[in-house]
Amino acid sequence: MRRRVFAVALVLCLALTAPAAGSVAQQPAPQTTVNAIEAEVMCPVCGTLLELADSPQAKREKVFVAKLVATGKSKEEVKDALVAQYGKEVLATPEASGFDLSAYLVPILAILIAAVALAYSVVRWRRSSEQDRQSAKGKPAQAPRGEDAERLEADLSRYDL
Repeated sequence: MRRRVFAVALVLCLALTAPAAGSVAQQPAPQTTVNAIEAEVMCPVCGTLLELADSPQAKREKVFVAKLVATGKSKEEVKDALVAQYGKEVLATPEASGFDLSAYLVPILAILIAAVALAYSVVRWRRSSEQDRQSAKGKPAQAPRGEDAERLEADLSRYDL
């Protein structure tokens, strides 16, 4: 008897929670957030990131983005709508084609060239210091001669205690 009551109670609990779980799954989850988009687009007036801009135009653009996100648009769809509305200057990241590709390649090339130059300089510096040590080991220290020797003796005699 107790098992039947327990089984009926379990079935009722599952039946009551099933529609709630189904309704949660039916609601469209936002594909992106306003903050994620504001970090990747610019204010066309200020030329700064939209998340940092505070001009009236930036406020209108933020409202426009919020409306698009609320309708369930993806990040790319929102960006496409912003480009259609404000032009390509609204995107914070340049395209990876044509002249805009140089925005990605130039820093990488500069870092590679700097790394090669640094490595070459370190190798030359280490070789020269090794050669200096080897040449210093092979030669005994030479005493000064002539006028230098006299000046050294005069300087040393002043400090004799």
